[in-house]
Amino acid sequence: MKVLVVGATGGSGRAAVTALVADGHEVTALARRASAVLGGQAGVRPVDGDATVAADVDAAVRGQDAVVVALGITESPMRVRLRGPAGTPLDVRSRGTATVVAAMREHGVRRLVVQSSYGVGETRDLLPLSSRLVFALLLKPQIADHEVQEDVVRRSGLDWTLVQPVYLTDGDEPAARSTDGTVEGMKVSRRAVGEVLARLATGADDVGRCVSISGAVPGPVRGHRVVACVR
Repeated sequence: MKVLVVGATGGSGRAAVTALVADGHEVTALARRASAVLGGQAGVRPVDGDATVAADVDAAVRGQDAVVVALGITESPMRVRLRGPAGTPLDVRSRGTATVVAAMREHGVRRLVVQSSYGVGETRDLLPLSSRLVFALLLKPQIADHEVQEDVVRRSGLDWTLVQPVYLTDGDEPAARSTDGTVEGMKVSRRAVGEVLARLATGADDVGRCVSISGAVPGPVRGHRVVACVR
């Protein structure tokens, strides 16, 4: 399959690119510094562009079979909350996703997989009090943008799946997935999330559903004690 990854130089986006290439798919990677970060990687066509610019997205979407959106802000949440992001629009997730949806409709591309965050939308009421405080005090603007982003996806009319991981790490935690908001470990690796994004984009599982991604732990499920992610 031909798959476009939007936000391909972020942690989850790069992991999705790696997983897609490993499975033999043709990958187009869209990001502002795609050539610098992913240039020369076998199986990847890097495209330098802005996910909020219609012309950039339109050119990247044309001819694809599926699209993965893994947009986010790489700066620390504290810096973003106090001073705003330096080089990325605060609403990059919703604006970028809306731009992608418009291009997909134009070119007849149906399959859309979008990374959001656990604790947004239908999993909002599953957050423990501690995580709700973090959302309110530190992550409020970014979570608000995720809420708008999810609404854009749900109204898109496409074959969409929303992916909501808990706290992201650079470790090797395997992923556990559910469609009822159940989570296991409080952390999950970006690598594991990228593999889920890739698998969903190249299949027909969970269309029209929200998939929660957490770190798999041995023994019984630990319930809903989670820390949400924003990237």
